[in-house]
Amino acid sequence: MPDRATYTLPVSLNFRSPSSRSSFRALAAILLLGLLASCGSTRSSVAVYQNEGFEANETFSRLFDADVDATCEAARRALLSQGYVLSTLKRDFISASKNFQPEGEVHVQIVFNVVCAPEGGQEHVSTAYVNAIQDRYALKKSPNSATVGVAALGSLSIPLAASDDSLVKVASETIPAGPFYDRFFALMQRNLAQQAGER
Repeated sequence: MPDRATYTLPVSLNFRSPSSRSSFRALAAILLLGLLASCGSTRSSVAVYQNEGFEANETFSRLFDADVDATCEAARRALLSQGYVLSTLKRDFISASKNFQPEGEVHVQIVFNVVCAPEGGQEHVSTAYVNAIQDRYALKKSPNSATVGVAALGSLSIPLAASDDSLVKVASETIPAGPFYDRFFALMQRNLAQQAGER
């Protein structure tokens, strides 16, 4: 087996020279940036669904001592009393929405859905399943322009002061289980008690 040839490149660094010191610093900075970039690329982002625990104590439902009709009626009254506009109304399903404007050019809409289902074989026990989706919109301005024909120059596009404003959805999320739904369920319970008193 023939001997491997070994080549040695002469490298000479004179750290006493100002130019050599600046070159060394630049080389060290490049190596450090490359190391940080390689470490960052090895990190894998966790998918959103990995955070879904499906915990029994974080549900979007509540059990009521009432039939499906009475439970959904209590939900309907609760939504209407808080300014929600009904978009779908069925015996066992309700969908409603409400608009907010927390900032000058920010628009937020909450879409609230309720499903009423009988619990087991019991006629006067049902479960209300709820979820609310919060959509966030931002105002997008599109300036108008007019095209004017000039014989010597062709056509010119002249911007006008007016603009076409439109809302663009920038975010959407389901409101997590917690106090928001607890307040809604409490209002439903009060409505059910009032409905029982009306009979």
